Amino acid sequence: MSIATPNEIATEIADQIDASMLGRGRKLIAIAGPPGVGKSTVAEVLCAQLNNRGKPTALVPMDGFHLENDALEALGLLARKGAPETFDVEGFKALVRELAQGEDITYPTFDRDQDRTVPGAGHVSGDIEIILVEGNYLLLNEPGWRDLRENWDFSVFLGAPIDVLRDRLVNRWLDQGLNAKDALARASSNDLPNAERILANQLPAEFELI
Repeated sequence: MSIATPNEIATEIADQIDASMLGRGRKLIAIAGPPGVGKSTVAEVLCAQLNNRGKPTALVPMDGFHLENDALEALGLLARKGAPETFDVEGFKALVRELAQGEDITYPTFDRDQDRTVPGAGHVSGDIEIILVEGNYLLLNEPGWRDLRENWDFSVFLGAPIDVLRDRLVNRWLDQGLNAKDALARASSNDLPNAERILANQLPAEFELI
């Protein structure tokens, strides 16, 4: 069986959005799933497709709500960076509520190379009709995170077998300059436990690819 490409997945999602997005007002669409599944790529392609269909669309990642390294170190969570408890979930929920209002908004982003957040680096203008919110934990059925579900007008969950995720996550760390041993250790100690946690505690989505 052939594996669907990001463009094919995005087209299917866009078709479903076209069929379901009724009424006026800004719409928020969650794109969730474990690390390494390809959420960012699909979200970027989907954003371009929706804009090409005449629907002004912006993409907002949740990565800008990582707690800073000094705060994580003080909490004893630096080695777990990327886990649900290492994000400012209340700050993120406040942003999501603001995004739904349809106004101009700035938000923090995350610089992966420098491993830090960049306050105010992202912007959504008031004329945007659809906002794609992308992140690991947008459909996580755990305290704090599950509250996000009520904000989504449409939700997408992308999954993959754990062995596929392992290979992708190791390659991600290799691309960041780690050697093979350290890349495997980094993926196995943090990324894969986070992926398993997401797959085991997923809220339902309108579109699911497992």
